[in-house]
Amino acid sequence: MSTERQRGRRGRAESEPTPQDIERAHDHARIERRALLKGAVGLGGAAAAAAYFSMAPPTWPLSLNDPDGERGKPQAPIRRLPEGGFAVPERASVADLGVAHGSDVKAMVRAAVGGIGGIERFIEKGDVVVIKPNVAFERPAALGATTNPEVLVALIELVREAGAAEIRVADNPIESPESCFARSGIRGATLSAGAQLYLPEPNQFELLGTAGATWIERWPFFWRPFDGATKVIGVSPIKDHNLCRASMTTKNWYGLLGGRRNQFHQDIHGIIADLALMLRPTFVVLDATRVLFRSGPTGGSLSDVKAGHTIVASRDSLAADAYGWDHLLERSGEALPAYFEKAAARGLGQPDWRKVALNEVNVG
Repeated sequence: MSTERQRGRRGRAESEPTPQDIERAHDHARIERRALLKGAVGLGGAAAAAAYFSMAPPTWPLSLNDPDGERGKPQAPIRRLPEGGFAVPERASVADLGVAHGSDVKAMVRAAVGGIGGIERFIEKGDVVVIKPNVAFERPAALGATTNPEVLVALIELVREAGAAEIRVADNPIESPESCFARSGIRGATLSAGAQLYLPEPNQFELLGTAGATWIERWPFFWRPFDGATKVIGVSPIKDHNLCRASMTTKNWYGLLGGRRNQFHQDIHGIIADLALMLRPTFVVLDATRVLFRSGPTGGSLSDVKAGHTIVASRDSLAADAYGWDHLLERSGEALPAYFEKAAARGLGQPDWRKVALNEVNVG
């Protein structure tokens, strides 16, 4: 056989695949198919995930949907009031509802606070005290829609005598703050008594966290006067209210909210119960020197006001309000407004004033 024929046969033999070559080729093809399928699945999963993150409703877990741009903004810090509020320890031997009747405002304030243990029970030397009156409307004090300036002055004097280092007076009125504080007499009373006046400014509100609240779990709050505060006292007039039937010490904290608070009118009793949870004061004062018994909460006529000649002080806002409902608004034959039951269900007070120890006196 010629050399050329031998070379041709050897070349053909060398180019034909062996069974091992064929098996290796099949294995390689299978590996490539698996890799291709995994890549396709991976791309599909990534695409599905991207679609979920971008299109899921904003409240769903891991959603990146931000239709109004709010989620993309830096989140403001959440402020918290002290756990347990600003209350002082209970004292079993002292009444929790002090009531004073008379015509001398200063004497009534002192007697009512004295009836629940005296100012020394609540205020210590060095305390930073916030006093929150009701200054919601541009009304003179005689119309009963705002706190009586005389009551405020008497309270500031009492707190100062106990050794408070600083006394702050603050509210966020519904109408123009400057006009409301001036017309009501609260501005003049605050400054004449030597306390600091806090008028609301946009940069003085911060988000407040209130665990368990229905409406205001996170809500803008007039924070500036509370920064560093150690005690808080509410002093509110007693008046008729066209939505919640009565505005007294528990409703008074509404004036610390910012934002679009008018939306809460759809569940007025629910928001008042939230207010009782939000702020637990050192004590409250119910100003019944005048009683706006109709046309509340704004009033506008002296014919809607009657003399009450009474000051109520209490650690328990619900007890103070219940007493005011029965004896000062004279509605003892009517059921209490719904917020009493809602707040009491949360353990935030006693809506039956007869079940707390009462110290009631008459003064000059």
